[in-house]
Amino acid sequence: MSSVAGDQNLTTVTEKISSIVLERKVGKGWILGLMVCFALVMLLLYSITVLLVKGVGIWGLNVPVGWGFAIINFVWWIGIGHAGTLISAILLLLNQEWRTSINRFAEAMTLFAVSCAGLFPLLHVGRPWLAYWLLPYPNTMGMWPQFRSPLLWDVFAVSTYATVSALFWYVGLIPDLATLRDRAQTGFGKVVYGLLAMGWRGAARHWERYETAYLLLAGLATPLVVSVHTVVSFDFAVSIVPGWHATVFPPYFVAGAIFAGFAMVLTLAIPLRKIYQLEDYITMRHLQNMAKVMLATGMIVAYGYIMELFMAWYSASPYETAIVSNRLIGPFAHVFWPLMLCNVLAPQMLWFRKVRHSTVGLMIVAMFVNVGMWLERFLIVVTSLSRDYLPSSWDDYHATFWDWSLFIGTLGLFGALLFLFIRFLPMISIFEMRTIVPGGRPKGSGANGNGEGH
Repeated sequence: MSSVAGDQNLTTVTEKISSIVLERKVGKGWILGLMVCFALVMLLLYSITVLLVKGVGIWGLNVPVGWGFAIINFVWWIGIGHAGTLISAILLLLNQEWRTSINRFAEAMTLFAVSCAGLFPLLHVGRPWLAYWLLPYPNTMGMWPQFRSPLLWDVFAVSTYATVSALFWYVGLIPDLATLRDRAQTGFGKVVYGLLAMGWRGAARHWERYETAYLLLAGLATPLVVSVHTVVSFDFAVSIVPGWHATVFPPYFVAGAIFAGFAMVLTLAIPLRKIYQLEDYITMRHLQNMAKVMLATGMIVAYGYIMELFMAWYSASPYETAIVSNRLIGPFAHVFWPLMLCNVLAPQMLWFRKVRHSTVGLMIVAMFVNVGMWLERFLIVVTSLSRDYLPSSWDDYHATFWDWSLFIGTLGLFGALLFLFIRFLPMISIFEMRTIVPGGRPKGSGANGNGEGH
């Protein structure tokens, strides 16, 4: 009887998740959402076109503030991508089974966020068609990049991060692509999913190689969680600009990235589980675990804020003290105090069990964190640049329409990629869910070779 129940559970898991892609009709909500995101992507393309024609002068940059929305949004998007790698790689190595319901779309979120992040430094250089000069390739003029520049370190860190994340995501998809290939009702679907499945048949040899590759990529991705945002923080920390020259930046940035990433995962997971009736797969336990990670990393971020204030006072540097004064009671107070509300006070609600058990409460806290982490990036970049050592070189920074349009356009790009992902690929890992359901059998034990048996 238990074997029969196990077979039914496995069949239910496969049918439920694969039917979202293969059988569920395209709803009006999905079409409307994709249309809105597509319109924002058109705004993004228009903004990029105007930027390439007229130059970065259309942004709100000025002489002291040479970095603006481009670097703010770059750091913000990179941070959002961190939760996917953490959930996929580190939790896999730690054998945390609760990751299986959320790892697939968290990994996809990582790729989409890194795609959005990569646009900004590429456009910020002013001549993106010459961006390949950043790569150390043999050339006739003997020009080589400045390897001591942390901006160059970003190129290698982010490109490596994107490559490993894409490989990790695709390798994890292969068994599920084979399931979609076998269940597809149309010839075109069978061909497309068949090509992507790369001849997967679920043989023991396939599983052995798959698990070896998956574990190897997880091991490669794990140090990237720490290294990528550490390198991003070096853009600021290795300088002598007041407010940036701090050794606390690397761990502070890494914790902030995980904090922001899990907030975005919650922002996506809560509506998706409701719309697609996935409450049996993305349970309250998963949401609570993510909330606890958010609470822990949020406390680290709050500690980082306190250390910034303390070290400014303890250093007795008038320049560092002035930066803190500008944030607390000066021209940037209108950003600093909402930041404290979003990133310090709002996450404290997660101490309460009632909030952690409420999807509405978790969604509200996650949205506060999403806004707060963007405000933090704004404060870090703009405060130090607009008020440095010489009052004669001070100037305020004001974003223009084109700054905002580019940022909002990348939100549309992220949303459009997400809508296409949930329509054409399984948002939850089918084979990993099958291994943890009651009565589940070992991988590869199915009669038809792909682990299904039905």
